[in-house]
Amino acid sequence: MNGSSSRARGASGPATEPLEAHIPGLRRYAYALLRGDREGADDLVQDSLERALCCWHQRRTDGDLRGWIYTILYHRFVTDRRRQRRDLGHRSLTEILEAEQPGVEGGQEGALAHRDLLRGFAELPEEQRSVLLLIAVEDFSYRETARILGLPIGTVMSRLSRAREHLRQHMNGDRIRVRQPAMTVT
Repeated sequence: MNGSSSRARGASGPATEPLEAHIPGLRRYAYALLRGDREGADDLVQDSLERALCCWHQRRTDGDLRGWIYTILYHRFVTDRRRQRRDLGHRSLTEILEAEQPGVEGGQEGALAHRDLLRGFAELPEEQRSVLLLIAVEDFSYRETARILGLPIGTVMSRLSRAREHLRQHMNGDRIRVRQPAMTVT
């Protein structure tokens, strides 16, 4: 018996049971972070769970398991995003735009409103989207969200407020105004 097989056998026992309860929420969060990419979300969750099991001995036993695993998932997401940005030069602009377009087909008003909400959500900067997902969808408190994302609580509140306002404007059909730098006269 080598060390890796006994470690894997130990990790498949009691360590997996508490993590399994969090998988549906992790999948929702990853799916939303990745703007509807189910396969990518499943891969992200799997990578995060694998990392959690590998680092199980490093977790604080008195700490919040839910917050710990969501932090791992978010950090994996950020790392993957940075890697994708470095590799962006290999894809055409059309491929990038098509990959990021969320879509919900349907002829009913509810389906259209859902599509509009998803589009508005997809337009949010990643920082605002992450905060909104954790608080509104996954039901984390402001304090827990701040800890997961490694931010001051005031920053979490500010990002949440801006995200909600952006979605409100988007759903009302208001044009989102982008701040233009002031012109200087010479």
